[in-house]
Amino acid sequence: MSTVIDHIIYYQERVGESMSVEDLKSILTNSSNIVFFGGAGVSTESNIPDFRSESGIYKTKSKYGYSPEYMLSHSYFMDHTEEFYDFYKSQMIYKDAEANPAHLALAKLEQEGKLKAVITQNIDGLHQQAGSKNVLELHGSVQRNYCMKCNKSFSLDYILNTSSAPKCDTCNGFVKPDVVLYEETLNDDILNKAIRAISKADVLIVGGTSLAVYPAAGLIEYYKGSKLVLINLSATPYDNRADLIIRESIAKVLQEAVS
Repeated sequence: MSTVIDHIIYYQERVGESMSVEDLKSILTNSSNIVFFGGAGVSTESNIPDFRSESGIYKTKSKYGYSPEYMLSHSYFMDHTEEFYDFYKSQMIYKDAEANPAHLALAKLEQEGKLKAVITQNIDGLHQQAGSKNVLELHGSVQRNYCMKCNKSFSLDYILNTSSAPKCDTCNGFVKPDVVLYEETLNDDILNKAIRAISKADVLIVGGTSLAVYPAAGLIEYYKGSKLVLINLSATPYDNRADLIIRESIAKVLQEAVS
């Protein structure tokens, strides 16, 4: 009689083979309560760099002499708002990026009534561009911006069309991107919705994330089902708990599995 460990090793030995995609396709066909949890790897195929790879944003050398992590912190934003926006607009905004087959496949699953939520660590808004409706953005979105003084909302174009740090056209307060910076906490409402969605899911697909960033990575702990699928090019701390692991391009995998 095979054990859970045998089951996991069996899948790990087949990583990258087309049969793994067929297994995923079978899981999707027979499920109607799926949740997807994704990270930067979902958008790299839309030519948006990730953070921690050799070509990632955290390898960027700033002309200001600070680390990207510090320049994306709440403290830096408050103390050096002009410099923050100079870095932010050049490194974090990719206005011309388009949804890739992964985004489109997930939107299709939602339209079919199978996918109940997309939980994302990305801030690019590409899931919505692809047509997904129930998107929980753990780290916010570059598409939304607000005045810190009067809370008036502003579009991404407003940010990009301002040569310096953008200010509110009503009260002259500084405008801040609705993204979670270092030293800031996640939105409790979004986090609780993500926890509820994962805890109720029959199938949890995790893709394009190393699962190394907390508290987001800890969301998997709330999954109570028996079909945990990991789609990632590299290993993650949760590989030994997965029911199916696929080491392949997430866009290619989801496009084939949802077709």
